[in-house]
Amino acid sequence: MFKDIFEKYDWDEVQKKIYQSTSADVENALSANKRDLNDFIAMISPAAAPYLEQMAMMSKELTQKRFGKTIQMYAPMYLSNECQNICTYCGFSLENKIKRKTLSDSEILLEAKALKTAGFDHILLVTGEANSTVDSYYFLNAVKILKPHFANISLEVQPLNTDEYLKLHLAGIHSVLVYQETYHRKIYKEYHPKGKKSNFDFRLDTPDRIGEAGIHKLGVGVLLGLEDWRTDSFFNALHLEYLQKTYWQTQFSVSFPRLRPAEGIMEPKFVMSDRELAQLIFAYRLWNQDLELSLSTRENEKFRDNMISLGITTMSAGSKTNPGGYAVDIESLEQFETSDERSAIEIAAVIANVGYQPIWKNWDKIYS
Repeated sequence: MFKDIFEKYDWDEVQKKIYQSTSADVENALSANKRDLNDFIAMISPAAAPYLEQMAMMSKELTQKRFGKTIQMYAPMYLSNECQNICTYCGFSLENKIKRKTLSDSEILLEAKALKTAGFDHILLVTGEANSTVDSYYFLNAVKILKPHFANISLEVQPLNTDEYLKLHLAGIHSVLVYQETYHRKIYKEYHPKGKKSNFDFRLDTPDRIGEAGIHKLGVGVLLGLEDWRTDSFFNALHLEYLQKTYWQTQFSVSFPRLRPAEGIMEPKFVMSDRELAQLIFAYRLWNQDLELSLSTRENEKFRDNMISLGITTMSAGSKTNPGGYAVDIESLEQFETSDERSAIEIAAVIANVGYQPIWKNWDKIYS
């Protein structure tokens, strides 16, 4: 399990190594034929900031070589804002006195119709973490309803056990996303004081359970803004390295959620600039050419437009972060505010205008 590797590292020592990296370390990393985690450390360090343009061009070339000039399109479908956790940064947190909603079968179909009309064939199902309301049976039923309408269904919900992931895999789930939020064990407890999510180790073991279940693709990341983004990103890369070696038949993706405003939440403890987020994206691409890198509508229009050709492979568009937000209950409370509010058609046009192809459906199942 990754926990055995994780326990060998000390947060403060890793942070010190990152911040002590020099320009020589960065130049060695950029000139290497094959890069390792020491190179990743150099590329996310403050010493790499002057090399941003060079990193951008290298990231662009490697991404085109591996993925072509394509961007996969998807949309989140929020099924429920019920949650039994207290997370100090989330609009769905148990202590927030908001109207709670979980979509019924007919409401799921209404949302599906709206997303199909917008052109989507890839959806990401999202819920809060409420064991008694949105459990694996609810997810299996949702997949059964939606499978005839979408080619690709992904899941971002509470951590489950291996048997539950296996059932969802057999039902047709293509990928599962789970974020550790922060790898700082002590600080994690402060952000997640109550609920199942307060169990740091159970969440840390979740990607292993997903890998054991044979899910086709596994997405990981940290919530940028909870702790020092450089140190958290090192631990996320360390986790990825272990997962790729252990579950070598699985595809992997990284997302870059920066903390956004939401009802009743705290301000980010650490603010990450656009240049720093760009540096992190380029560092992931230069370290690992096979990773899918995803950028959501949390980010603003200008930043997303600039990143299309520089390393990103997947983008959401026209997103609603409230259950029923596309057709059923447009005014219900959002999990967080989006920044890029352009429609899917507008985003697709922007992608096409820079010479890239928006991909709505990237494969067909021929054999059953």
